[in-house]
Amino acid sequence: MMIRRITISALLLTFVIAPVAFAQDKTYAERLGWPKGSKVIFFHVDDAGMSHSSNNGTKEALTEGFATSVSTMMPCGWVPEFAHWLQENPDIDNGLHLTLTAEWDNYRWGPLAGKQAVPGLVDEEGCLWGNVAQVATKAKPDEVEMEIRAQIERAETMGIPITHIDSHMGTLFATEPFLERYLKVGIEKQLPVLMMGGHATFLREDDSRVQRFMDAGLPDMVWNGGLPVLDDLHNKTYGWKTWEEKKTNMIADLKRMKPGVMMIIVHCSRPSEIFDKITSSGDVRMADLKLVTDPDIKKVIEEEGMILTTWRELKERRDKAGN
Repeated sequence: MMIRRITISALLLTFVIAPVAFAQDKTYAERLGWPKGSKVIFFHVDDAGMSHSSNNGTKEALTEGFATSVSTMMPCGWVPEFAHWLQENPDIDNGLHLTLTAEWDNYRWGPLAGKQAVPGLVDEEGCLWGNVAQVATKAKPDEVEMEIRAQIERAETMGIPITHIDSHMGTLFATEPFLERYLKVGIEKQLPVLMMGGHATFLREDDSRVQRFMDAGLPDMVWNGGLPVLDDLHNKTYGWKTWEEKKTNMIADLKRMKPGVMMIIVHCSRPSEIFDKITSSGDVRMADLKLVTDPDIKKVIEEEGMILTTWRELKERRDKAGN
């Protein structure tokens, strides 16, 4: 079945017909009902379901630390284990880490839609491509949308709660057509999508694309489509290799955060003896777990008067905010 192509321009015409209801100088935190000047954050754990070690680290971060959100990689082999845990813990804020790459050498996965349905998403081994550039040059937008829907459908079939959708390795932000399909599905299903607006202070330091998104009106489109928008995204911890570096830098970044809603991405694993057969990032991921369970970091959050939130709360507040 052919999927009708929809452009960002068409989405804008659909969702930005009415004028934005809020003054442009308001943060999205204010638009969502928090008082002016509020600093609202959540530590979000990527890569649940990728491995047993990832699942263990994620559970620990959510139950013993101050991480409040997670997203699951549906094509991966350890999803059933995490799904069963989520069924036993339905209040966990879990989204889908929409996955279009299989980046490791010896542990890989394929598309849930099937190779025949999405041939442009698979390599010579029948797995998803190993990096973002390959997906961007080989895959068709229709295939990307089909795989997004297949991953959502599998989560629904398994009884996995879906509080939001985001993008593994940022692949869905790699091209305008991919981004169109991602936003289209999120708005259609009223699943919050990872989209940044506002000042985007930390994001601008690492990703120049944010201005392009804003110039295209995407934050307003997402907001007027009934979904929440973030003021900023912090995606630095994976590049901080040692525990000492992570702790020092995180404390400094929390203290210089501007008002608004910000998601902080972490990758938490408690590596087993075979985790290094998958990836050499075990120490980095273990340090992220230590980060979100560290009492000194928690103390800074409290001293700075920061408010911890979830994607579920953001959507509830967006619904209350109305038009």
